[in-house]
Amino acid sequence: MPILNQKLLKYVPACLALSCLIGVRGADNANSGGSAKATASGTATVTAYPLPPAKLPGKGLAQHDFLYTGEWDTRKTNCTLFLIQGGKVTWTYQIPRKDEFNQQESEYSDMHRLSNGDIVFAYKTGWRKISKEGKTIYDFRCPRDTAPNGSNYWRECHSAQPIGMDKVLFMLNGAPAKLCLYNLKTGKTEMEHEMRTKNPGDPRSVHGQFRNVRMTKAGTYLIAHMDLGKVIEYDKDWKEIWSCDAPSVWHTCRLKNGNTLFAGNQHAFAREINPAGEIIWELKNGDMPGVRINSVHQAIRLANGNTVICNWTAGVKKEDWPKIVQVLEVTPAKELVWAFNEWSDPDLGPASCIQLLDEDGKDEEQELMR
Repeated sequence: MPILNQKLLKYVPACLALSCLIGVRGADNANSGGSAKATASGTATVTAYPLPPAKLPGKGLAQHDFLYTGEWDTRKTNCTLFLIQGGKVTWTYQIPRKDEFNQQESEYSDMHRLSNGDIVFAYKTGWRKISKEGKTIYDFRCPRDTAPNGSNYWRECHSAQPIGMDKVLFMLNGAPAKLCLYNLKTGKTEMEHEMRTKNPGDPRSVHGQFRNVRMTKAGTYLIAHMDLGKVIEYDKDWKEIWSCDAPSVWHTCRLKNGNTLFAGNQHAFAREINPAGEIIWELKNGDMPGVRINSVHQAIRLANGNTVICNWTAGVKKEDWPKIVQVLEVTPAKELVWAFNEWSDPDLGPASCIQLLDEDGKDEEQELMR
């Protein structure tokens, strides 16, 4: 992570981290493992992080076949993509947390399994397409750049979406940030557009600009502006055609019913908004008895109407991570029908991204609501 050392960053108060926009990491990793409550004397006490239920609903890892990964597992030197089939880990793919190219922190922030088994993923210091066997097909490395103030910094990439079999839409956080469409077959960038950000010339803001952004089935750009706290949809000519407030939005997708689903990061919610901007459905911390929602990274909608969220580690001490229920599937009525808590044998680590492989449709054709 450029500019601010990570060991220092976790001690930055969440409000300061957010205000300086390096802060998604700072806010997500506030060094508090429980919730604070005021006593009669005015002092604060911290309640212990709750243990997960002794038995979670569903069939554990056997409920779905899926691809899974998470950001910033600082317990380990490598980051891992996991393929789960039949309840077992059948394949993994690792990258070092310290990028050997630029010595910056790497982490999986987005990933997509195509219909032929190939995988496209973003890893902060770049994006990559690999075959189903793990062979590199193409590897993009984020460049070092010079900000308007003359300072040098590393760009970041936290979103890479396959468009068809041969193109990748990716966000290049920077000063300024750019959304790009790259054609793997021709080796050319077909589109590059400078994106609006809160502090466009400040390299200190780069990390907090964007996570997952998407091209819709209709060919519009649905952008989760994390630092602006908005989801904005643009047409092909970059005219703003729709927007909604979305504090610290991490991930967004267009649903088949025309509504928009997005995840609220450390605000710990997933929210569905209709075209009029009204909240149609929401899942937030407190809605699941016995299961704490810490930070929602990806929120995806299944064909049956259920919603699956990745429950990240924000605000939880590392020693309490094994108490976190990483993934939850809930019905429209907010009934918990599947969840897992897997921190040993296998240790799946923090939850940021998931793709269920038993859903019909091709991810590269924007047929999945993720």
